Amino acid sequence: MRILEFASPGFTRSFRAFCRNAEPSVSLRQSVAKILEDIRLGGDPAVRICLETHDRVHLKTRDLGIDASEMRAAWSRLSSGDRRAMKDALRNIRIFNREGLPADWVGRNAHGARVGERFHPLDRVGIYIPRGLVSTVLMTCGLARLAGVPEIAVFTPSDPEGNVGEGLLGALHLCGITEAYRIGGVAAIGAMAFGTRTIRPVAKVFGPGNAYVVEAKRQVFGTIGVDLLPGPSEVMVIADASSAPSVIAADLLAQAEHGSGQERVFLVSPSMALIRRVHDRIRERMVCLPRKDAIFKVVTNGFLSIRTRDLADAAGLANEVAPEHLELALPSNEAKRMLKRITTAGAVMIGHWSATALGDFVAGPSHELPTGGAGRYASGLQVRDFMRRSSLIEYDEASLKEAAASAAAFSRMEGLDGHGRSVESRFES
Repeated sequence: MRILEFASPGFTRSFRAFCRNAEPSVSLRQSVAKILEDIRLGGDPAVRICLETHDRVHLKTRDLGIDASEMRAAWSRLSSGDRRAMKDALRNIRIFNREGLPADWVGRNAHGARVGERFHPLDRVGIYIPRGLVSTVLMTCGLARLAGVPEIAVFTPSDPEGNVGEGLLGALHLCGITEAYRIGGVAAIGAMAFGTRTIRPVAKVFGPGNAYVVEAKRQVFGTIGVDLLPGPSEVMVIADASSAPSVIAADLLAQAEHGSGQERVFLVSPSMALIRRVHDRIRERMVCLPRKDAIFKVVTNGFLSIRTRDLADAAGLANEVAPEHLELALPSNEAKRMLKRITTAGAVMIGHWSATALGDFVAGPSHELPTGGAGRYASGLQVRDFMRRSSLIEYDEASLKEAAASAAAFSRMEGLDGHGRSVESRFES
């Protein structure tokens, strides 16, 4: 496990090399483009061929859909504890995201004209759910329902026999989903973008996925909208001598167990003693976890500890990385002071009690967050992403007279005489 000293020569070069995300390979981009083109031209048969070739799933077209009765039956078979946990998470998701619902408004501008905005839900959206991620169902479908989207089509991979996890099916039922498909990977994105005989295209696609899914979303952007291009998971934990090494180690291992091998895990602290104790706990605990092989890859290739001079240095590193998840594992007052310095993290967990896993599962904010430094210019998924906005402009004769001279000036400056005439003609008639 690597340790970098913030003040050491060459730190910046080593740090940025570690943070740099690998670009999709040429072969990956070409493979995705070929599958998308096949589905655009071939429709349902091409979807089935893709699933047979890449996922070893052999299903007839009529069996690709998941019936609402299957979701309902799965919900009834879940334990009362699992149903209660899903309801708890969905309740918090609704509480948090109700605050972000935009409201129509109308006011007056400086000319006295009426201006405003109105918001409408998207007509039809597609949601991609990676295999078995029950919480992602709630954090995407729950937002789409809250926004009032009338048509929500969910796509998720199945095993070779066509089985989809009971928990995932139950979550779809809880969210009121009636249209879902056993289609994963690039095939799902292609079906959403281009449509087939049995699947109508969507206006926008949502949801995380592997490198192939993310590249497919990138390539269909423009044909349909996409939400984010989230890559492998990231966490940065900023800790000091007050932090419990065993707790910090557990949080770092939790993110490492996603297991693609491309995750980025950072421990940042002014205390070298703490860093070394955390490393010891990671070694002890890693071998006991079921996903230890996947974790080992991340700890070996994607884990970096940084000893800073102070917490101000740590805040600067957080702003540069813009991590998907940021834990301020500090006393509450210190964490809140740090929070004032940090502007780019996707989600911030404040204080010793706020585990990243709570944000992943039950706290309320969506866990679909920007990665790879995208937090410097993008935000996590929110309810308004499922809506579109229209601007409203209403002039009358008096307000048009107030605006006419300024409009004529812009017409002259930009050499667009027709624009100026379009205003002047209203007074002539």
